[in-house]
Amino acid sequence: MEHHAPPDDVIVQVSAAAVAAVDDRSSTSQIEEVDGGGDDDAKTIVGAGGLTRRTFSESYRMRHRNPMEFTPWQVALLAYQSLGVVYGDIGTSPLYTFSSFTLPDPDQDDLLGILSLILWTLTLISLVKYVFIVLHADDHGEGGTFALYSLLRQHVNFTGKRMPVPVTRLASDANLKFHSKKSSLQPRMLKFLEGSVIAQAVITYLVLIGTCMVMGDGALTPSISVLSAVQGIQSRSSKITQGHVVLLCVIILVLLFLYQRYGTSRVSFSFSPIMLVWFVLIASIGLYNMIKYYPPVLKAISPHYIYIFFAKNKRVGWEQLGTVVLCITGAEAMFADLGHFNKKSIQMAYSCLVYPSLILAYAGQAAFLIKNPSKLSTTFYSSIPEPLFWPMFIVATLSAVVASQALISASFSIIRQSIALGCFPRVTMNHTSKKYEGQVYSPEINYFLMIACILITVGFKGGPEIGQAYGVAVIWVMLITTHLITVVMVIIWQIHIALAGLFYAVYTVLEGLFTISLLYKIAQGGWVPFAITAFFLIITLSWTYGRSKKNEYETNNLMDSQEFIKTVAMSNRVPGICIFCTDLMNGIPPIVRHYVQHMGCLRELMMFVTVRYLPVTSVLPEERFLFDRLEPFGVYRCIVQYGYMDNQNMKDDEYVVSIIASLKEIAQNADEVAMMDSALANGSTFIFGRVILKMTDNHNCFKRFIINNLYRFLQKNFRSNLSSLKIAPSKTLQIGIQYEI
Repeated sequence: MEHHAPPDDVIVQVSAAAVAAVDDRSSTSQIEEVDGGGDDDAKTIVGAGGLTRRTFSESYRMRHRNPMEFTPWQVALLAYQSLGVVYGDIGTSPLYTFSSFTLPDPDQDDLLGILSLILWTLTLISLVKYVFIVLHADDHGEGGTFALYSLLRQHVNFTGKRMPVPVTRLASDANLKFHSKKSSLQPRMLKFLEGSVIAQAVITYLVLIGTCMVMGDGALTPSISVLSAVQGIQSRSSKITQGHVVLLCVIILVLLFLYQRYGTSRVSFSFSPIMLVWFVLIASIGLYNMIKYYPPVLKAISPHYIYIFFAKNKRVGWEQLGTVVLCITGAEAMFADLGHFNKKSIQMAYSCLVYPSLILAYAGQAAFLIKNPSKLSTTFYSSIPEPLFWPMFIVATLSAVVASQALISASFSIIRQSIALGCFPRVTMNHTSKKYEGQVYSPEINYFLMIACILITVGFKGGPEIGQAYGVAVIWVMLITTHLITVVMVIIWQIHIALAGLFYAVYTVLEGLFTISLLYKIAQGGWVPFAITAFFLIITLSWTYGRSKKNEYETNNLMDSQEFIKTVAMSNRVPGICIFCTDLMNGIPPIVRHYVQHMGCLRELMMFVTVRYLPVTSVLPEERFLFDRLEPFGVYRCIVQYGYMDNQNMKDDEYVVSIIASLKEIAQNADEVAMMDSALANGSTFIFGRVILKMTDNHNCFKRFIINNLYRFLQKNFRSNLSSLKIAPSKTLQIGIQYEI
């Protein structure tokens, strides 16, 4: 849904910390969580007696801003940049697609049938599905599997039960700028999803599996692309062995991953000229081969050649069907890398340059093979005119390096979204561009992919098994996207169920046939993406399970209001600000009890701060803070909100100054303002707990292993949840505490 800015003559009240004044401080108040995200109350202050005092919607407003508009020149420039990041993978598929077919004695009908399969697969999946349909399912400019999930979370009230991904909803969420608004129409599927915990869990697990599959894709893409390009050198000398090819590939891969730290923008400007030259060359050579060897080759656009191919080859033809998937490897990167560029630029680049070049390249290869069928296993380099071999070898090798970039960049984006939505341990995320928010780099993920690529390359020794594994990873991601986009069509776009059903039927059947054909290749290398998927799923599920148990323990062991008031009254109040960092949005966390037992004093101003990530791309600065006044005097609660693509650029002093400035807006008298100024002048301390979970023998051994081993390992070896707050170590106090659950 589009959000329109208010007219210029309407004054919109904007306050990062606006909160309705409370007439007295006689009771502790709470921030109310809701099951539904209605548009009525933005946030409700509820007293201990249960009476609603005032709503944030009376004073907490958002300022709409127009979406970023690009001039045609800027769109063209972004389209040019996208060549070096998005299209390297699918653009280099002519290197290995035809040569991956293993027909014993192909004739003209076989080759026209294969070309027809390639042309229709490219058109239906990469062009129609991804460019014309899937790219429109962006979450305010962000793409990928998690963007689809975020979009659904904004429209469907997920209950949070049996969910591996944390779900916490506030009524204020619906008023955020980048939170999609629900339509007044309520499709039947929406009512079904909101009432079915199982359906919500199925969608969530599909998202997690699809995300992990993309990571497997990111590990396989560099291996197969670089190997396919470098192997051409073996045709120049019999002294060059497969071992030499593998070694050269490893060197290239290491250099590629070391280059990632310079960022997407610099990488794309370096790689885009290479891909531009590549597309021009493959299109020109393809056109040359068509004219020289078999001009009517494009008659393969007729689908009856597909029928002839399967009628003639039967089982052998069926086994070759999965190989066709290799021509669309990298199509999913168009959606996953959407946040690095924009929709129009990706559509322009693919429709005007990439797609026509691929059609000419494949048609030219088929024309060459019709006259030289024995060259099937070395199609790409054999079809290149002899004078152009070495220039094409150099460009192909460089293009294969570029091909690896698409899924590497997508992997960074996906992990970042996973962390922000609470289902992956925190790793380092460096923003590499001040201009484009979505361009990030993670050294941990980068080096994991580098090691995985090297192991795959060396382990398979450059054999055909890599291609088998690659096809399996690609088609599973596409099949999961088909399921999710169909739900988006019905619930969000509100397309007629018949049209959505037609889309689902066509692409489920098409991609399902590819999937079934690839099943027999699982034992021949197709198990690799499943192994990588299982690895990341274990991390994800262990992390989310451990965090849910931690939150459950804290919720069950909160300090009640009377205990907290008594604790504060019996403690010495010293000057300054004490900020307790907690994951809880309601109640007093048990860490306060532990802190007072050891310190015996409290600061004059106490603040419970919760950093909350929402399933939206961004939260504007004026929407950043939600405040609540607690009892006794000088105690407050603050929720700091971020979207999953926000850059947390505030440091400790900026947080404190922003919080105090916002608190002054809700001060009831001059004494309270004076207390805030005094506390700010006397410094601040951030307090957070180093929680160790220990599951007792009351639980089964499997759950104990997850908590006591896997979750504890992740806690120790990944970054703290508060590391993103950029708090100076000199201003932090860490309290160790063990939770027995």
